This record gives sequence, structure tokens and C-alpha cells, in this order.
Amino acid sequence: MKVTAQQIADVLEGKVEGNPKVEVSSLSKVEEGKEGSISFLSNPKYTNYIYTTQASIVIVNDSLVLEKPVESTLIRVADAYKAFTKLLEFYDKLRSMKSGIEQPVFVSESSQYGENVYIGAFAYIGENVKIGNNVKIYPHVHIGDNVEIGDDTVLNAGVKVYYDCKIGKNCIIHAGVVIGSDGFGFAPNADGSYQKVPQIGNVIIEDDVEIGSCTTIDRATLGSTIIRQGVKLDNQIQIAHNVEVGEHTVIASQSGIAGSTKIGKHCVIGGQVGIVGHITIGNYVKIQAQSGVTKSLKDNEIVQGSPAMNFNDYSKSYVCFKQLPQLVKKIK
Repeated sequence: MKVTAQQIADVLEGKVEGNPKVEVSSLSKVEEGKEGSISFLSNPKYTNYIYTTQASIVIVNDSLVLEKPVESTLIRVADAYKAFTKLLEFYDKLRSMKSGIEQPVFVSESSQYGENVYIGAFAYIGENVKIGNNVKIYPHVHIGDNVEIGDDTVLNAGVKVYYDCKIGKNCIIHAGVVIGSDGFGFAPNADGSYQKVPQIGNVIIEDDVEIGSCTTIDRATLGSTIIRQGVKLDNQIQIAHNVEVGEHTVIASQSGIAGSTKIGKHCVIGGQVGIVGHITIGNYVKIQAQSGVTKSLKDNEIVQGSPAMNFNDYSKSYVCFKQLPQLVKKIK
């Protein structure tokens, strides 16, 4: 799809300096710009590229003073970086503007869906499913019975949503995510075998949540596993049954949270963090990568290590850890 400099300037509320009719169809870095692409310049270190780039359009700050003529058409804005981010969002929406129902698919007669919905080939929509407006369901998605999906949510290829789960508005669920699989519940028998405990709850995902590829969120034994509004989950994360993740918390890849743990709002959890079950993590907590959390944490704590300890104490202790070989040698 081609757009003109003037169309882009209208979206960004910017001013065209050059040819307003020049067209572009791709995005590029300013140092790698080619004809037919649009780029941006915000970092002064890259200013010299404005004179050599082949990009047809470059978004620049209003404050940029040119030392010599440039070939590119410029779009001047208050903040080039924020404007380019806005352009990326606009481009992403254009790219995903699909609608209609491809074939073959299975959509139960008891299910309902809103306007401007896209359902890709080989998708399965179960009984009594409710799908909002502008929802995008890509190929090979499975949606179980009684699932609800809010407006403007995107389920990418291969997502599996088990029965009774609820997904809010403006969510992005990436490829391979599984929502609502059974929680890890087994009761030991006298002979050493295990009896499965039925998992009859569900998963509730609130509005504006993004879930990375191949992340798994288990359904509750009773009640709900809850991912609150604005949460961002990276790829390959395990959320166990009856966990609650608070508003606007972010969790990096390969972390695992055991059953019934409650995590507060605005927490930042690094990659490969392990959190035991049945504890409470306060609000605004920061957990460094590869930490093991074995007890509850209060608001605003920053921890690291396994088992995790106060971040400053860990940093001081690490100085000692590194010296242990020399200290042992000295003692001997």
C-alpha cells in the first residue's frame, strides 16, 4: 500500500517540506533508507545521514537546522521519535486490516460475532462463543465453548482458548498461546500414584493485555486465574492455576509462577524468574532475572538471587562471593 507525504503528515500533524505527493510503501532506518521508504531522524548522532539517505521521506524534529540541501522530502514534527512510533502503530493497523470469514472454518450456530470480524482458515469456534467487533482470529485458532472475546482483540495463528475463558478488549494474543489448560492439580494416593484433581474454574484476561508466543495460562481449580488490565507477558511464560497478576505488571520470558500466588500492580519481573505458590507479591516490586522467590514481598521491594534477597544486600554479597576462592586459599 502506498501513501503520500501529505497523508502521513496529516496523521502525524506535521508539516511537509518538499514534495507532498511523493509516495512510500515501506519503512527503513535513515542510514539504510531506499527510494520508496520512509524513515526518521531524532538522534543527533545520525544527522549526517540526512544528507546521504535515499529514503523518499524522513520525519525530523522542528528544531533541525539543515547545513545543506537534502534530496528527501521532510516531515517536520515536534518529536520525531514519538511521531515515528505513531506511524508504526498506524502501519500496523493498516497491515492487519483483514475482515471476513475464510474457508474452511467451523463456527457453531450458537456463537455470536460482531462487525468487521476476521476469522482465518481452519479456525474452530465452539458453542455459545461471543466475539466482539473488529476481532481478528487468525488460522488454526481454537476457541472452546462459552468463551467471550472483547472488541479489537487479536488472536494470532495457533492460539488455543479452552472453554469458559474470558478475554477483554484490545488484547493481543501471540502465536501458540494456550489459555485455560488444566492447572497442575494432583492428589497423592497411598500406593504412591496420583489422582487428578478436576480443574473446573476458568481464566479471565482483562483489557489491553498482550501475551507473548507459547505462553501458557492455566485455568483455576475453582474460581479464576486472572490477568489484570494492561499486563504484558513475554514469550514462554508459565502462569499456574488461581494466580492473579496485577494491573500493568510486566513479566519477561521463561518465568514461572506457581499456583495461587498473587502479584501486585506495576511490578517488573525479569526473565527466568521462579516464584513459588501461595505467596503475595506487593505493588511496584522489581525482581531481577533468574531470581527464585520463596516468600512474600512487600510493596516497592527490589530483590535478586536464589532464594531472592534485597537487591542492595545481594550486590554487596556478590563482591564477597567472587572473592571466596582467594579467601579459601588464604585460609588454607
